Amino acid sequence: MTLKKAKPTTPGRRFAYFLDTGHLNKVRPLKKLRKTLKKTGGRNCYGRVTTRHHGGGHKRLLRKIQFRRQDKLNVPAKVATLEYDPNRNANIALLHFADGDKAYIIAPDKLEVGQAVAAGEGIEPKEGSALPLSKIPVGMMIHNVEIRPGKGGQIGRGAGSAMSILSKEGKWAILKLPSGERKKFPITCYATIGQVSNPEAKLIKLGKAGRRRNMGWRPAVRGVAMHPGAHPHGGGEGRSGIGMPSPKSPWGKKTLGKKTRKNKKYSDKLIIKKRK
Repeated sequence: MTLKKAKPTTPGRRFAYFLDTGHLNKVRPLKKLRKTLKKTGGRNCYGRVTTRHHGGGHKRLLRKIQFRRQDKLNVPAKVATLEYDPNRNANIALLHFADGDKAYIIAPDKLEVGQAVAAGEGIEPKEGSALPLSKIPVGMMIHNVEIRPGKGGQIGRGAGSAMSILSKEGKWAILKLPSGERKKFPITCYATIGQVSNPEAKLIKLGKAGRRRNMGWRPAVRGVAMHPGAHPHGGGEGRSGIGMPSPKSPWGKKTLGKKTRKNKKYSDKLIIKKRK
């Protein structure tokens, strides 16, 4: 995967960078593995905005991804296509299983069409295959890792994400996460070998506001640019800062540094070294 620079035909295209998708298969997603993505515009069932800056955007089809790879234990599969997915920054791969089933998975960076992959304990740890952490060699790059055994991969699913196994101690495996955090995982959790595709996704430059709107994002207005009735940071003569004693959200709650992580008792106690 490489970056392509747009031709400067307009001011909006002059500084745009996007990913080269020439190696991807231009096919429509399988009918049984897709569904229409309903848009809410950031509103709840009463029509009230609960998530700001959402709305509009191009229509999308939601691809059903198989994050729980052990649903097909010891069933060999072949990569049929590598496809673009508008719902994530990584590519996806369509697998054709030997028993006739088909499924989408997150595509690793070096996966190729026609390559054989599988999931199970006794298989070879190669790109795209899924194994329990107990069977993966120390130091190997992995992604789509389970937090609880059997729940399906939840960590390491974004473009370019990769984790590595630092050590194994009894029933635990110590992993280094993309954030630098070191954390314990049950050794029976499954993970997929390799780094997630599109590692250059963070280098994309949209170039113009219209591409952002096509992605379903509406403009965000700074609090200091509002009047005091709309935001705690608003008002004042001339330009002003965000105020004292602390930054606030539009509803007067503390923000910009306030910890919001909660209900993570199981996950927090497994952290060995925090990312900060």
